[in-house]
Parts: sequence; structure tokens; C-alpha cells
Amino acid sequence: MINVETADAVGLIELDRQERRNALDLEHCEALRDAVTRTVAEGARALVVSGAGTSFCSGADFGQVYGDGFRTALYAALHALTDAPVPVIAAVNGPAIGAGTQLAIACDLRVVADEAVFAVPTARIGLAVDPWTVRRLALLAGGGAARAMLLGCDQLDAQRAHGLGLADRLGDRDAAVAWATSIASLAPLSLSYSKRALTDLFEPGTDATDATGLFEAFEACWTSEDVAESKRARAEQRSPRFSGR
Repeated sequence: MINVETADAVGLIELDRQERRNALDLEHCEALRDAVTRTVAEGARALVVSGAGTSFCSGADFGQVYGDGFRTALYAALHALTDAPVPVIAAVNGPAIGAGTQLAIACDLRVVADEAVFAVPTARIGLAVDPWTVRRLALLAGGGAARAMLLGCDQLDAQRAHGLGLADRLGDRDAAVAWATSIASLAPLSLSYSKRALTDLFEPGTDATDATGLFEAFEACWTSEDVAESKRARAEQRSPRFSGR
């Protein structure tokens, strides 16, 4: 379920799938994308994205991550946030793992609770995140932290994330909503322009022409024998034995 509330020109969008620690499946990716589009169309001047319960988002639902259409739905939801013409704040109230970190960095700003943890442990399961995610993570957290997270499967706690700049402020959801309420009173055209300018100047489009070979390597991860081995290992409750094929 995706809960949506609007007050004082702020739309609060909440992932509410607590039995799965707010893991994203195809249905919730599509519902999140639709909630962002609808809330902006209804007049929200700022958005806050958060998770119900103790998790922000535990990542992709492993029951669907290997299926057709999941990646398309996930990236459509992420780009709904980056493309929204209003500022979007992630209220990271707990663990943001894998797709949860992607969701947090797709937002413009992050307010992070003490319980928050960021991680992108794709190397543990043979998968990969797209070049946009790699670049966005490195821009926000720094190249060193991005390398440690992607190559070493390191985790960042709230204090470390704040020190690096991945978290803009420390605080709970109320703090995020208060910031969003303040932002919603500012000039909408100025905010929309600034968001677009920051994206266009620092994050020009990543496509096959300016990232030669990256997308092929990305797709190769998702179709590899290692992914099949990871899926088998998960079903058999053992550690995967990766071969690099």
C-alpha cells in the first residue's frame, strides 16, 4: 500500500508494506510512480517520501526482482521523483537498502533518522545498479564512499551519511515535513528552475553514447549465471558460489 496525505501544500507519500519492511515489488513501484504524479498534479509544492514502521525501504522484493518488468517499473518510479517539478525530500526513518538507497538518492534532499542505514549490496547477490545510480551516489556521498558501498558492500549509518553529505539533515519525519512545509512557501518557478538546472548541469543524460559499454555490462550482470546461482542459493538457504559467468 502507498499512503498519501496532503497538508499545507506538502504531499506525504508513505510506503506501507511493513510485513516486507517496505520492500518494493512491481505493484508498489507502479503505485509510487502514480502517487508522485497525482500528488504534484493536485497542487503539492513539495513532497516527502517515507516508510511506515521501522524501515524506509529494505530494497527490492526478491520474489519479483528477477521477473520481467520489475526493473522498468523501479526506474520509472525513481525518475518520477527526479523529474517531478517540485522538491522531494526523503524522510529516511530506517534502513534504506539496495532499491531503498536508490529511492532515497532519487529524492532531492534527505532527512535521516538515527536508525537509518544505507547500503547497495548488489555484489552479494550478483546483480547491479544502473549507471545513473552509480553516478548519483558518487555525486552525493563522494567517490570514495560510493566505491566502498559498491565494491566493499559497506554500510553507511546516519552520522556517517550526514558527514559525507548523503544526508542533508539529521531528524525524524516531522523534521522532514517541517522542512518541506517551509520549502512549499517559496517561489515555485524558482524551485523548479533550480532543480532542473542542478540536474542538467551536473547530471547530463547517461545513455549508450556517453557511457560506452556500461549498459552492456549492466545487462550482462542481470543475465549472468551468477544471478541464477544467487537465486538458487537463496532458495536453498546457502551462500552463493559465484563463477564470474
